Amino acid sequence: MTSPTDPTPDAVPEAGSPDALPEDPALAAAVLEIEAHVAQDGWDQPARLYALVDTATLVAQEPALAAAMGIDGPGDDGSFTPIEQEGLPPGQVLEDALHTIAWPESVTGCAAVLERLVLPPDVDDEIPDDATAAELFAREHPDRQEVRMVAGVTRAGASYCALRLRAHDDEQSVVNGTELVPGLLELLHATLADPSHDLTHDTQPHPDENP
Repeated sequence: MTSPTDPTPDAVPEAGSPDALPEDPALAAAVLEIEAHVAQDGWDQPARLYALVDTATLVAQEPALAAAMGIDGPGDDGSFTPIEQEGLPPGQVLEDALHTIAWPESVTGCAAVLERLVLPPDVDDEIPDDATAAELFAREHPDRQEVRMVAGVTRAGASYCALRLRAHDDEQSVVNGTELVPGLLELLHATLADPSHDLTHDTQPHPDENP
């Protein structure tokens, strides 16, 4: 059972595999910060979307907002502050929402959090065509993997991901890499690269919702 935002098959089975070197260490730090924050709330959570803003710019241009978020200094050079966005409308999936989002120039990057059921590729032919039946098939399959994906990108083209398996739910088993969820990364990059998108989802900072 696969979708455009599923992790690559070789990313899921080996929890705790060696990390891929990040293109942008600040982005990697932000992705891991989001992953650790979300993990505190356990599993079966809705999708989340974050704006990534340059911390020093936020402090300089929006001191009141930065203070409300508990940020009292610029942080490490080039660091990002994740700002969680409002939840999606009922019934809308994040992948569809991303097609309608364009970020303002003040947003340097963005990140998304999704939970998915993933099945081994060799059972694809057994999955029912009906969506409801396919979901039930996945939930009852003995080889299913429940995985939480955190993917982040920047306007400069960097990407980073963190995957946590429910079966290996500890910080030491989080799998990191630059291209673990290529479909989701592509959708996120498009929200930053295409200014012609219609802004139909709220992408303004909400200071009380950041990690």
